[in-house]
Amino acid sequence: MTGRMLVTGATGSLGRRVYERATAAGWSPVGTHFAGPDGSADLRLDIRDRAAVDVLLRDLRPDAVIHAAGGRDRGDWRSLADGAAHVALAAAATGTRLVHMSSDAVFSGREVHYTEDALPDPTYRYGAAKAAAETAVLAIAPAAAVVRTSTILGDGRGAHEVLTHALSSGACTGALFTDEIRMPVHVDDLADALLELAGTDWHGPLHVTGPEPVSRYDLGLMVAARDGLDPASIPAARSAEMLPGRPLDVRLDCTLARSLLKTPLRPATQFMAR
Repeated sequence: MTGRMLVTGATGSLGRRVYERATAAGWSPVGTHFAGPDGSADLRLDIRDRAAVDVLLRDLRPDAVIHAAGGRDRGDWRSLADGAAHVALAAAATGTRLVHMSSDAVFSGREVHYTEDALPDPTYRYGAAKAAAETAVLAIAPAAAVVRTSTILGDGRGAHEVLTHALSSGACTGALFTDEIRMPVHVDDLADALLELAGTDWHGPLHVTGPEPVSRYDLGLMVAARDGLDPASIPAARSAEMLPGRPLDVRLDCTLARSLLKTPLRPATQFMAR
């Protein structure tokens, strides 16, 4: 299926790439922004405003929505949870295909390995908001795809890449954790997977990540090697000691996604090579 696509959060790192790559995939994209327009977002939308979301989808009548908008911060429940519910309600009312972005933050890490049928057990506010969003989306629009992913990077604008540069230059304080393990995915691979999913009838959760577990610190070293930063300038620490209670080892099993999708999901050691 192709046609008109609405991309919420089209000024964000992921939403921007979805918007940029949609045309090549055969879609006619329309992007939304909250703070200010740019080349990938023409329409302002506050997803916390249910009426505004209803009006936009009713007037635009897109064939698909990729909901990539986040919150103003990682604790913004009204955007992350309520906003997702508003998008799902509008999509259900207009019969619009919905692909909703979620996160590995819905899991505590106690089980380490997670397939799509694992029940969320978040340990902090952001994960709880994303878990609430999943519940709302699947209850309101059961035909929606709910895509859980992990650390997104690869084009230099990912949060982990920005943080690594800031730590290396001394622009911020902190450290990258040696004991927090994630499954990094290239932003282009994820964007292409979302566009592919929008043209299918897959419904329910789907894990879309790279196939390789990497610590946040080791991922920072990959950024440093690629971008010519001094690896000694990247501070390391243990999450369990600095921020006890955060999820440590969270590995999303993406076997199902690799069997369903044509889009390749590359390992970090491949796509981060200089």
